[in-house]
Amino acid sequence: MKGNVPVAEATRDEAVVPERVQEALGALVGVAREGLLALSVSVGLGVLTELLEEEVTGLVGPKGKWNAGRTAVRHGHEDGEVTLGGRRVAVRRPRVRTADGEAELPLVTDQHFTDRDQLGEVVWERVLAGVSTRKYRHALEPVGRETADGERSTSKSSVSRVFVERTREALWQLMGRQLGDLRLAVVMLDGIEIADRVHVVALGITTDGDKLALGLWAGTTENATVASALL
Repeated sequence: MKGNVPVAEATRDEAVVPERVQEALGALVGVAREGLLALSVSVGLGVLTELLEEEVTGLVGPKGKWNAGRTAVRHGHEDGEVTLGGRRVAVRRPRVRTADGEAELPLVTDQHFTDRDQLGEVVWERVLAGVSTRKYRHALEPVGRETADGERSTSKSSVSRVFVERTREALWQLMGRQLGDLRLAVVMLDGIEIADRVHVVALGITTDGDKLALGLWAGTTENATVASALL
């Protein structure tokens, strides 16, 4: 006995879990069968949902409590996407508008996790490592069937487009950076053939003996015109 309550009954009462938690645990058990990573992803997406709602509460205030001085209001939810392990997956995200209804307020948490730069970095690294655009999706980590069913940005065309954008950005950074602080002892020019086109590459050797790629220029042949354009 525990006081005047039988031990079995007391144990049963203490073990009662809120319905919302029971539903979440039930879903996690199903995902856990697909592996630890899939379970971690499911938990992470759940945490993201809570973080978004917590940020909304910080802007608007708790639900059901009147606040005459509030400057923002809840405006329902909408379908959204976040970057996850080299793919885009669907999420439901809350919306917030100014109290006068004139403008939408951005959520910092949403902006961070929807950042496409993370997607570009993963695509860039994997394609450079030898993963073809056609097989890119098969090289991704398993995140659970339910999450993977709605994934985007994993098709051959999508991966190719992201890789081209990331490559273009890297090339402009290479060609546009300042070289005035370099102490160069030697500048070497050489031509390499890529995809039936000749690319003249400038390689610099500093006074410390370090080799640095200075730039490259595409042309039809390795001639003085192309080399001069690069310089």
